[in-house]
Amino acid sequence: MTIEIEQFMCRSDNFGLLLHDVESGQTALIDAPEEAPIIDAIRRTGWKPNMILTTHHHGDHVEANLALKERLGLRIVGPKAEETKIPGIDEAVQEGAVIPFGHHGIYVIETPGHTAGHVSYYIPTANVVFTADTLFALGCGRLFEGPPALMLDSLKKLAALPPDTTVYCGHEYTQSNARFALTVDPTNSALRERAARIDRQRSEGKPTLPTTIGEELTTNPFLRWHDPTIRRNLGMENASDEAVFAEIRKRKDLF
Repeated sequence: MTIEIEQFMCRSDNFGLLLHDVESGQTALIDAPEEAPIIDAIRRTGWKPNMILTTHHHGDHVEANLALKERLGLRIVGPKAEETKIPGIDEAVQEGAVIPFGHHGIYVIETPGHTAGHVSYYIPTANVVFTADTLFALGCGRLFEGPPALMLDSLKKLAALPPDTTVYCGHEYTQSNARFALTVDPTNSALRERAARIDRQRSEGKPTLPTTIGEELTTNPFLRWHDPTIRRNLGMENASDEAVFAEIRKRKDLF
């Protein structure tokens, strides 16, 4: 049961994503950041989407909802907690909902923190998760609508997925995230090697995504609140997970 994924750039640093179930031919979009690049991707692949899976209400993720719905007749799915803020929404979903997609099921994981109702979409049969602005490569989203504890719980859900799960995120923020990560975890050899690889990728104009849960567990400080070295570097050896996470997020906000 194969799913093919087309990743492409929208706006200045958003990723667009088309998912295609090879057996059934069904295709979906993850978010709708910008109409023109999405239409280009549809023409390039020949895939015809029938739905948009919206992760959260921010404009850079829903800007093209109405235009694409009118143009292509797409069904728009989005988080129940942000139902009134998602343009053109047809179906509101919550934690535990399973959206049929060809021979697969797309599981809804509530991952609030960046926004109050943010969701991620997980396809266990394809070993892939779409985390938008909750989990980034080497980072996490800013806490616009939730306290640190809420985002920490969301990240713990994602961290518990199988380590070989492929992760697609909402933005190309990885290079700046790597520079910050090295300020709180400078002796992490895996992080140093990854940061060098990211610099090469960006110098060649290549995307840094997708990543994996396992790679994030090894190098992303926002999933490493328990790590003794990071805690020592922060002077927070005996602090709670929430306090350590909040301090890392605070430092990133000021970086």
